[in-house]
Amino acid sequence: MMEEKKIPYKIYLEESELPKQWYNVRADMKNKPAPLLNPGTKEPLKFEDLTPIFCEELVKQELDDTTAYFDIPDEILDYYKTYRPSPLCRAYNLEKALGTPAKIYYKFEGNNTSGSHKLNSAIAQAYYAKKQGLKGVTTETGAGQWGTALSMACAHFDLDCKVYMVKVSYEQKPFRREVMRTYGASVTPSPSETTNVGKKILEEHPGTTGSLGCAISEAVEAATTREGYRYVLGSVLNQVLLHQSVIGLETKTALDKYGVTPDIIIGCAGGGSNLGGLISPFMGEKLRGEKDYEIIAVEPASCPSFTRGRFAYDFCDTGKVCPLAKMYTLGSGFIPSPNHAGGLRYHGMSSILSQLYHDGLMKAVSVEQTEVFEAAERFARVEGILPAPESAHAIRVAIDEALKCRETGEEKTIVFGLTGTGYFDMVAYEKYNNGEMSDYIPTDEDLQPGFDSLPPM
Repeated sequence: MMEEKKIPYKIYLEESELPKQWYNVRADMKNKPAPLLNPGTKEPLKFEDLTPIFCEELVKQELDDTTAYFDIPDEILDYYKTYRPSPLCRAYNLEKALGTPAKIYYKFEGNNTSGSHKLNSAIAQAYYAKKQGLKGVTTETGAGQWGTALSMACAHFDLDCKVYMVKVSYEQKPFRREVMRTYGASVTPSPSETTNVGKKILEEHPGTTGSLGCAISEAVEAATTREGYRYVLGSVLNQVLLHQSVIGLETKTALDKYGVTPDIIIGCAGGGSNLGGLISPFMGEKLRGEKDYEIIAVEPASCPSFTRGRFAYDFCDTGKVCPLAKMYTLGSGFIPSPNHAGGLRYHGMSSILSQLYHDGLMKAVSVEQTEVFEAAERFARVEGILPAPESAHAIRVAIDEALKCRETGEEKTIVFGLTGTGYFDMVAYEKYNNGEMSDYIPTDEDLQPGFDSLPPM
């Protein structure tokens, strides 16, 4: 390994080192993710069942469990080059502040206008929609990063973009909403009166602050009732984790250049896009028996899909119009408290990550909201980047692991994903700084109705 002093604060890859292929971790999984099921027949969905909802090329990627690498089209690579490769940063200042022998690195995905990693998949999905000759796409968004990224991608390819934004985030983050509108997207708070499923949810849950499950239902209905439109999703799906593998591939290339092998890899988890992308090549090595890593998923205690959910087939949306996916879930009817990590409010988790977690190949922890913001501010003050609340979940556990190293004297290498910036999340920071932020952890009784709603199999 090279001498530590030769590792820069920021490791930038050359443009020529940008991955030319996406990596599909499913190809190396012994236990493949369970297939999506038709909610009526409970039979596995085929290509022709999914193409009325998703773009054809994306369906192929979604269903492919055996192809290890997919070539990235030149048009997508050209767009990637406007903001990628993204830097891998050594957190020297954080290490010093913590007094830890641990070496801490973070992959920073916030150096683009959308402010997060979501653009990696948004530009790919918009490209395939344009290639298919579609008029536009519909989607949901939580905190707004995905909606922002998709609005940028649709503007690039001249596609109409309709976004259903979780109502609590729509109200808490008006500036994120305005960025989407600036790029030409229409933004509707969800649940809304504009769709049949939205009206039904409002009747059953009057005054609800919404959830990603609600917004997904509305976006799917909007897509399937408009000619020339398809639905696209920013997380959870296999195709999304495939596109996001550029994060992990770049991270591994940068670490390899300096002879660095991580001991611990940490990512926040809501639906699984950034965590799945970050860990993909490392998990591939683990699955092939080449190396071993400790991989930790971090989720909010208010929406504990991994740590308190059940591994079962469930609807991907609250309105129960989407296919059934086998995943760790709190039940499609679960609506979390209006926490400030809007992107980590999904009731379930990626089928890929769920299977890996179920097989004991990764761990999961949940953290409370005030602890997350304490870590966010600690990080911001020494590293100079204001992190998104979602990202701060990973920061929280990275700090905790580094402090363990201080106690034991172990010189572990920690890598975490800094998914984006928090400049549109200042209402949340204000509440934390004013001492007005609270922690909510659902009781077993709170979770039971969601479990009771799981479909019989």
